[in-house]
Amino acid sequence: MANNGIGYSFRRKQITIRVREHIDFREFVSKLKKKLPEVRILYKNTEPEIISIIGRDFNEKEQIIINKVIGNFFTGKVKFNNSEKLGLYGIHKPFKKEIAISETKFYTHSLRSGQKVEFIGSIVILGDVNNGAEVIAGENIIILGTLRGLAHAGARGNKEAIISAGSIETNQIRISNVIRNCEKGEFENTIIKTNAYLNKDDKIVIE
Repeated sequence: MANNGIGYSFRRKQITIRVREHIDFREFVSKLKKKLPEVRILYKNTEPEIISIIGRDFNEKEQIIINKVIGNFFTGKVKFNNSEKLGLYGIHKPFKKEIAISETKFYTHSLRSGQKVEFIGSIVILGDVNNGAEVIAGENIIILGTLRGLAHAGARGNKEAIISAGSIETNQIRISNVIRNCEKGEFENTIIKTNAYLNKDDKIVIE
């Protein structure tokens, strides 16, 4: 999750910077300048290919400034995913799947190991779901942070249910009665995965 409006995810070939939509631009740049020297140390022997910035729209002038700041530390391509906003605005529908209207329960904190939440409708987690935590919903599951624990959407048999997160890094995904076990390291060194759903063959797709 973002800390004071900014969050970071690190992979060998990609850095993702999540920015809260309403953060002041000058504040963001100031925090970025302070953080990047620490990040550079983490990548002392490697060079990420992509620095992806999501969560806030930046105009052309702002993008030039950000490119210059990041360019002082990294040579990788800076990618602005302006359409991939954080929060409910960031929920897109894979293959135009319609998300059915359902009663929704919000949790305003991250889930720690051993915690379990269940709801007959959809669940929105305003934080992370850490290893050892469980989220079970009769409909959809939306996680604004990182999913590392167990998520079971469509638990009452809804095969149209989806799971959407800022980043999916879990060992197991469940939708309806279908289970997908993810191999260790499956999501490392790849573009961040944010959505899971059942395709026409009843197989869980994570993209």
